[in-house]
Amino acid sequence: MKPQMTTHHSLAGLRSTLRRLAHRAGLPVELRYRLALSATRVAAGELAAGRPVLLEAVPPQPDGRAEGRGEGRLTVRLHLPHAPRRPSLDGLPLPAERLPGPAAVWRLPAPALEEPPPGDDPPGLVELLEEELSAAVSRMDALAEDHQRLKHELAETNSGVLALYVQLEERDEQLRQAHGRILRQLEDALRPPPVRVPGVEMAVHYEPAEKHAPTGGDLYDWFVLPDGTVHITVVDALGHGLTSTRSALNVTHAVRTLALEGHPVESIVARTDEVLATFDHDLMATVQLVRIDPASGELVLANGSHPPALLVREDGETSLLEVRGRGIGFPLPGSERLLRDRLGPGDLLVLYTDGLTESRRDPREGEQRLARVARRHRHRPIEEIPAAIAEEMHTVILHPDDTVALTVRRVPG
Repeated sequence: MKPQMTTHHSLAGLRSTLRRLAHRAGLPVELRYRLALSATRVAAGELAAGRPVLLEAVPPQPDGRAEGRGEGRLTVRLHLPHAPRRPSLDGLPLPAERLPGPAAVWRLPAPALEEPPPGDDPPGLVELLEEELSAAVSRMDALAEDHQRLKHELAETNSGVLALYVQLEERDEQLRQAHGRILRQLEDALRPPPVRVPGVEMAVHYEPAEKHAPTGGDLYDWFVLPDGTVHITVVDALGHGLTSTRSALNVTHAVRTLALEGHPVESIVARTDEVLATFDHDLMATVQLVRIDPASGELVLANGSHPPALLVREDGETSLLEVRGRGIGFPLPGSERLLRDRLGPGDLLVLYTDGLTESRRDPREGEQRLARVARRHRHRPIEEIPAAIAEEMHTVILHPDDTVALTVRRVPG
C-alpha cells in the first residue's frame, strides 16, 4: 500500500475511497466507519457548494518506515483548498487534528500490511458496508445485553435499597418511640403530678417554646407541708433548654428544702438566692410562692419578679394578686411583703409564667385577655382548664416562650 492523493467531487466517492483505504490498512471496522462519517461531515459543505476536496493517505509501511509518522500509523489528511474558512471539527465521531489552513488530519493505529498480490480483488463497497452494518448490529446487540444486565442489577439494587430504607424507617420509628418514652420519663421526673388533698383540686399544663426541646426554664413544684397546707412554687429561669432547666431545678429544690425546714414563707425567696449564689453565679429566675390552707381556703403569696397570680371568683369576678419583689439573681432579692387572701368554694386561682401572657409582647394586654379567658373556662373540669386557657391565649404567638399554666380551685370537702 503506497501513499496516495485523490481528488473528490462527491460524498459518495469520498466515502468509497475512505472505506477501501481503511480496509486495505487493516483498520478495525468501528474505526473505519467512524473515519468515513467524520471525513464526510468535514467535507460535506465544500462538496455541496461544488468545490472539490483532496484526500491524502500515508499508510503504515511493512519495513517500519511510515514516511515521517512512525510505524503502525495510518495518516489521513483531508484538504479543502477552496474553502473560505476553516471547517468545524467539533463533535466528530472520530476526533481530528487541525492543520494550518482549511484541513483536517486523522492518525490511526494500523498494522503495516503488504501490497495485495496481483489478481486479488479487494472487497466491493457493498461488502464493506455490509461488514460495517454487521459490526454495528453486533455492537447494538452487545449494548442491549449490557443495558438489560444493568437494568437487572439496578432492580436488584433498588430492591436492596428499598429493604434497607424500610429497615431504617423501622429503626427510626423505634428510636422515636424510645426518645418519646425518655422524654415522658424526664417530664414526669421534672413535673410532679397534682397534689391530692380534700378541699382543693389542681391541674397544670406545660408547653415548651420548641417542640424538639421539651425541657426549659419554666418549672413548678407542689407538696403538702406538715401542718396540712399546700405549698406551690412557680419558677421561670432565664434562657431555654437544659441549662435553664438545671437552674430552675436548683430553685425548686432549694425552696422545697427551706419550706420543709420551716422557714417563714416571706423569707424563702431571699434565702434561696443566698443558698444558690455560692455555686450558680449566672442564675437568674423569677419565682412565686403560694400557700393554701385546704380547710379554710386561706391563701398566702410571696413574689420575686414573677407575673401576678389571677384570682377568678366563682361568680366571675377577677383580680390580679400583685406583690412587689425581686427574683433569684436580682439585686436585693426577696418578696417585699406577703399578700393574703381567701379562696371561697368554686374560686379559681391561676398561676403561670410569662410565656402565657407575653406571647404578643404586651404583658398588660395579655393579663386582661387571661382574665377574660379564665372567666369563660372556670366551670370546666379542673384537668381541662390549664390547656384550654393556654390554647386560647396562644391563638397568635409573636414571641414563643416556655409556658406553665397551673390552676387551683377550692371545692367543698
